[in-house]
Amino acid sequence: MSTPPQDRPLRFAAVGLDHPHALGQIAGLLGQGCELVGFASDDPAAAVARTVAQRWPDVPWFDDVDALLTHPDVDLVVTAAVPDRRGPIAVQALRGGKDVVADKPGCVTLDQLEEVEKAVAESGRFWSVTFSERFEVRAAVKAGELVQAGRIGRVVQTIGLGPHREGDRAHLAGGEGRPEWFYDRHRTGGILADIASHQVDQFLFYTGSSTGEVVASTVANYTHPESPGMQDFGEMTLASDHAHGYVRVDWYTPQGLPTWGDGRMTILGTEGFIELRKYVDLAGREGGDHLFLVDGETTQRIDCSDVDLPYYPALVHDVRHRTETACPQAHTFEVMRIALTAQRDARMTGAAQ
Repeated sequence: MSTPPQDRPLRFAAVGLDHPHALGQIAGLLGQGCELVGFASDDPAAAVARTVAQRWPDVPWFDDVDALLTHPDVDLVVTAAVPDRRGPIAVQALRGGKDVVADKPGCVTLDQLEEVEKAVAESGRFWSVTFSERFEVRAAVKAGELVQAGRIGRVVQTIGLGPHREGDRAHLAGGEGRPEWFYDRHRTGGILADIASHQVDQFLFYTGSSTGEVVASTVANYTHPESPGMQDFGEMTLASDHAHGYVRVDWYTPQGLPTWGDGRMTILGTEGFIELRKYVDLAGREGGDHLFLVDGETTQRIDCSDVDLPYYPALVHDVRHRTETACPQAHTFEVMRIALTAQRDARMTGAAQ
């Protein structure tokens, strides 16, 4: 299997520019000295695609998505396409000999996940899903270090809350709000497959579980009766052979909050606990990355401002050295399997029925 020569930058393409997370993926790799070869998208007129074009005007556009996915100069493909397109884009790129980084959810059905797994096995390339609520949050990275150091004993439960504002990041998409596909769960994968994959990732990571099962799951549409394909509430309970988890996600963040959502994670250990308030400390300290630790000796807030974010440097290392330092492949597969299973088996209430 070929690897990029050490004397040139890693080259990547952005294929599928429908969600603003594409901006973070592109910036993260450029920040590691990677070279952006080109853009391609099913809908170049979409608001996010236009924003990308304005931000990086010198990067060429390819009218043919397939041509960029198989371009010989491309080592890595990133995608933040409409979620139901991410799996097929990944499969095509993998079979073309490219590593792939997909926005979450990396795919929207268990059948798509099976196709991705086959393509990874056949190609020897990797498929990484950008679980940004852990990979791109300094407090979340620090929490992992504290857990590994044994500061709170053995972790036995996580409680992950992922509230979102329906209009979040609209300014990055030209101020046009959410596109039509956002209100169709068949295109987004549903609220548990989409948002809650973040919390499933953290459950497995912080509890040190290689696998987990869905005990129960529910989805609902309480505020969008005019859009029966929308899901604005979801919850699930999880279990591994030694730990438990609860997840709640929603689209109810009010305009009065100064950010898009009050994302929280509580990590319960046998000798203490950690609480993360990732993006806002309600009526408290300014900014984000608030980590609170309680153990046998102290109660403290830990400053995470100088914590390094290892995900994108590790991705580059993995492409060059065929390693799995950014995120183990088996972990990514298991996160998506759990989230998609919870979505498939969820009890539906409200207009989501």
